Amino acid sequence: MMHAKEILSRHVAVFTVPPQRVPCRTAVDGPLLGNGDLGACLGGPPECPRFWLAKNDFWKLTGQYNDGPRHLGSLALRMPQLQGASYRVEQRLWDAVTTATFRKDDTTLIMTSWVAATQNTLFIELTATGTGLAVDLELAPAVHPESETKTSQTGRCHWWTRNLPARPPLQVEAACALAVHGANGLKFQLEPGHPVVLAIGVQSRFKNDDYLNAAIALAEGNAAALRTPHAAWWQEFWSRSLVELDDPVLEQRYCLSQYVMGSCCRDREFPPCIFGTWVTTDEPEWGGDYHLNYNYQAPFYGLYSSNHLEQALVYHAPLLDFMERGRWFCREILGIRGIYYPVGIGPKGSDTTQYHPQNEYCVSKEYEKESLFYGQKSNAAYCAVNLAAHWYHSYDPAYGATIYPFVREVADFWEDYLKFEDGRYVIYTDAIHECSGPDFNPILSLGLTRMVFKLALDLGAELGRDGDRHAQWRHILAHLSDFPTYDRDGKTVFRLSERGMEANPGNTLAIQHLYPAGAIGLDSPPRLLDIARNTIDALNAWRDSNGMNSFYPCAARVGYDGERLLAQLRAMIQEIGQPNGFIRDNPHGIENCSLVPNTVNEMLLQSHEGVLRLFPVWPRNRDAGFQNLRAAGAFLVSAECRGGVIGPVRLVSERGRPVTLQSPWPGRPVHLHRNGRATETLTGDRLAFTTAPGETLDLAPVAS
Repeated sequence: MMHAKEILSRHVAVFTVPPQRVPCRTAVDGPLLGNGDLGACLGGPPECPRFWLAKNDFWKLTGQYNDGPRHLGSLALRMPQLQGASYRVEQRLWDAVTTATFRKDDTTLIMTSWVAATQNTLFIELTATGTGLAVDLELAPAVHPESETKTSQTGRCHWWTRNLPARPPLQVEAACALAVHGANGLKFQLEPGHPVVLAIGVQSRFKNDDYLNAAIALAEGNAAALRTPHAAWWQEFWSRSLVELDDPVLEQRYCLSQYVMGSCCRDREFPPCIFGTWVTTDEPEWGGDYHLNYNYQAPFYGLYSSNHLEQALVYHAPLLDFMERGRWFCREILGIRGIYYPVGIGPKGSDTTQYHPQNEYCVSKEYEKESLFYGQKSNAAYCAVNLAAHWYHSYDPAYGATIYPFVREVADFWEDYLKFEDGRYVIYTDAIHECSGPDFNPILSLGLTRMVFKLALDLGAELGRDGDRHAQWRHILAHLSDFPTYDRDGKTVFRLSERGMEANPGNTLAIQHLYPAGAIGLDSPPRLLDIARNTIDALNAWRDSNGMNSFYPCAARVGYDGERLLAQLRAMIQEIGQPNGFIRDNPHGIENCSLVPNTVNEMLLQSHEGVLRLFPVWPRNRDAGFQNLRAAGAFLVSAECRGGVIGPVRLVSERGRPVTLQSPWPGRPVHLHRNGRATETLTGDRLAFTTAPGETLDLAPVAS
C-alpha cells in the first residue's frame, strides 16, 4: 500500500462558488476548520469573506428547553476591490490547511487559513499578487438579548468577551482576540510581497479562569512556531489507520469524513453537538443539542473500526453526567430502578427538553415531568451502542470501569420494565417512532435490550462485577421476544412493532436493531439474513435523511450484494454530498460523517460475533487495501485484496485475546508467524489461535 501522505495528498475538498448556507440554523455548506474545540466556517463572497467562530464548550446551560450551543461571533474581511472576482477554495486534508484564491483583473488574493491543532488560534495569511488591495477587518461578537458582550483593545489586540446564562456554579464565558501581524490596525493596504497574518485567539472560562488574557496571548503567538506541531498532530491522526480503494470518489469521501470528525472531536467534557463545532447562529435547529434517538450516536459509528479511539473518547461524558437526572425520571415517572432519558440532553447534566413549548408535533401526552420523551423508552439503551463498540474494540479495563455504572443502570431499567408473559419477555407502551403511540414489542427496543444485557454480562465478567445478577440477565437474553415480521409484496420483512406501527417509509428504524444494535450478523440463521436483506430492499432508504448512516453499514453487515452497495454509495456521494463533508439538505449536521468510513470498513473487515472476516462483502473484481483497521477483540488488522486474491494478513493483538479468523484462503493450510518467527501451520475454514498482548501475527497461505 501507499503511505498515508501519498493517499491523502491526492485528495482535497474543492469549493468553486461562495457558500450559500453560512450562517444557517442547520448544517452549513462552507469549508470547515477546527481542532476539536475551536471551529471556524468560511462563508461569504470574495469581496467579504467571513469566518464564523464557535467553540465546543460555549453552551447555554440553564437546564431547560433551548439550552444549546451558541456561536461566538465572526471576522469579516471587507475588500470591495474584489467584487465579482472568481472564487476557488481548496482544503488539504493531509495537513488541514485551507487556501482560498480570489482573482479579478490583475489582482489576486491568496488567503491561507488553519486552526492550529495544538492551541485555540485561527491563523489567516493574506498574500496579494499583481495589484495591492485595501482590507477592512470587522471582528464582531454575536449579539443576543440573553447574553452580554464587552469589546475593547489591549495593545495591538482587539478583543471581545461574551457570556451565556447557566445554572450555578457553571459560568459560560469566552473571549476572542485578534492580532494583525505585518500591518497596523484593522484597516490596511495589502501590498504584493508583503503578506499579513491575522491571528484570532479564543478561550473560555471552562479552560482558563483568566480566559481574556489567555485569548490575547494566543493571538500574539507566532504562526510559524505552530506549523510543525500542527502538521505533526494531523500526521499522527492519519497514521492511526489507512484505507486505499480503486475508486477515487469513495476514497476522497472516506478521507473527508474522517477529517471532519478529527476537526470537531477533542474536548472530553464537551463533545460536538448535532452540527459539530460549526454553530453559526444563536438559534440552531433542535437547540443544537445531543439528540439521543440516533442523531448524537451516529457520527461516532465509524471511529471505532477506523482506530480513532481518541476522538471517540469524547462521547460518553454527557451520558454519565445526566445519570442522576435519569434516575430521578425513572423513580418519579415509572417507579422503577435504572435511568430514563428524554429525547435531548446537553453537557454537564443539562436537560434541553424541560418546558419545551407545545406545538403541532409536541403535544401534552408526549411530556413527562415537563420533559420530552415522545413516548420512547429506548433513548438510554441507544446511548449504549457506542459504549459497546468502544469496549469490544478496545477491551480497555479503565474504559470498561468508567462506563459500567451507566450500562448497569440501563440493565436495571429493562430488568424492571420488561414483563415476563407466556414464557417470553415483552415490552409494553414504548413508541417505536417519536409520538407513534403505545407500541407493543417495538423492534428497535428488542434489539437494543439484547445488546445491553450482552454488554452488561461481558463487562461484568471482565470487571468481576454483579455476578449474582448474571443468571437473570442470561434468562432475559434467552427468553426475549423474537423480532416481529410481516409479509410485504410476497416477502417476509421486519415489522416495526408486534402490535402498533407496522411500517414507515420515511425512516430506517426497521433495520436499526441490526445496525447499530448488532442483533444479526453473517453467523446468524440464513432465514434471518434473508429477512434482513428483504427489508433493505423494501425500505430502499439509500437517500433517507433519518438513518442512512445505519442503513448502509447494515447492508454490509448482513451480506448485501457488494457491487450494488458500492454503486448506491458512490451515487449518493455524487448526488447529494456537499464539498465540506455534509449531506445536502440534510438538517442533522455531522451524523452522516460516519456513513462512508463505516460502510467501507464493514465491507473490508468485519469482527461481529467474535469472528474476523476479511473483505466479506467487497467485490473481488475491485482492488482495496487497509492498514490498522480495528477489530472487536482489540486487534489491529492489515490486509490487501489485489486481482481478486487476498494477500498476506497482519494482526497486532493489543490485549492478548484469542482469535477466530474466517480463512481468507479456503482449503489451503496457512503459515502463522509470531513476531516475525514461523511457529505453526493452521488448517480449516476457521483459523483459531491464541495471542499475547502486543504480539504481531502474520498469516499467509502455504504455497501450492
